[in-house]
Amino acid sequence: MSYVSGFLLAVPEANRAAYKDMAEKAWPLFKEYGCLSVQENWGVDTPDGKVTSFPMAVKREEGEVVVFSWMIWPDKATADKGFEKMMSDPRMQEMMEMPFDGMRMMWGGFEPLVTLTAD
Repeated sequence: MSYVSGFLLAVPEANRAAYKDMAEKAWPLFKEYGCLSVQENWGVDTPDGKVTSFPMAVKREEGEVVVFSWMIWPDKATADKGFEKMMSDPRMQEMMEMPFDGMRMMWGGFEPLVTLTAD
């Protein structure tokens, strides 16, 4: 069964190109360590909520955009091993300058429950 690593973060609007560049540079490493796909999504309709919302979850500040992303792995074991190896890979260390505040990023691992496609 596949496994999904999901992420939610706030990126300064001015750092859109830098964020895209970081994601594209990291992909070969993710792929090397078993990741099947990565989806990075730039928020265009993330309204503020009264009780909860994407902006509230990441404590979005003025001039920031919510980014919602996920990685698909063959299984949890591959994801766990992949992240462990990436964190000790010197190539990843060279890319660690993040164009966002990593302290406000949240992530988690998920097992797919339902997958529907328009084939």
